[in-house]
Amino acid sequence: MSGLPLGNFRQKQPLTSSKMSQLSIIIAVVVILVLLIFVMIGIFNKFVKNRNLVQDAWGNIDVALKRRYDLIPNLVETVKGYAAHEKDTLEKVIQARNAAMSVPSDDIAGQIQAENALQQTLRSIFALSEAYPDLKANVNFIDLQQKLNEIEENLERSRRYYNGSVRQNNTYGESFPGVLFAGLLKYKHFDFFETTGEARENVKVEFS
Repeated sequence: MSGLPLGNFRQKQPLTSSKMSQLSIIIAVVVILVLLIFVMIGIFNKFVKNRNLVQDAWGNIDVALKRRYDLIPNLVETVKGYAAHEKDTLEKVIQARNAAMSVPSDDIAGQIQAENALQQTLRSIFALSEAYPDLKANVNFIDLQQKLNEIEENLERSRRYYNGSVRQNNTYGESFPGVLFAGLLKYKHFDFFETTGEARENVKVEFS
């Protein structure tokens, strides 16, 4: 055969069971890694979606809060005309308003804490109207109260939607399988926006 020795021809050796096992392991590892990557991508996208829902829901609250910030100085000035000696009460309201406004927009937890403090001071303004009949009958004061009441009703609706979004976000990130990748994929926990029954009742304005 063309003068070449037979020894130069090598026959293909069949795969041994050991090599077959190694190949199967490699294929299995590759498949698992690919599946893991797809799972991580899905979980990451879910984290992003939930986080965006929470931030969008907070945006609705933020709009209402800014409307309330704008009304508070007028409310304080109106009260001052009838209860000027209630200086400490009025200053606390302004300080709480300024503190709430100074919280960075991306610090939702800080804003929630500041807003709850502001609500506690606002109830003292409403309590003053009971002690000053002329203030309670003032047209401008009544108009401001009505506007604040409307804002509070909008806040209550927005708060329910926000808390629902937070519950969805936190549940997914703190349960299986999200909890397995929470640290790696930068899951973010959000606080609920809840007020005590006492604060909510006192902020609400009632007319007699």
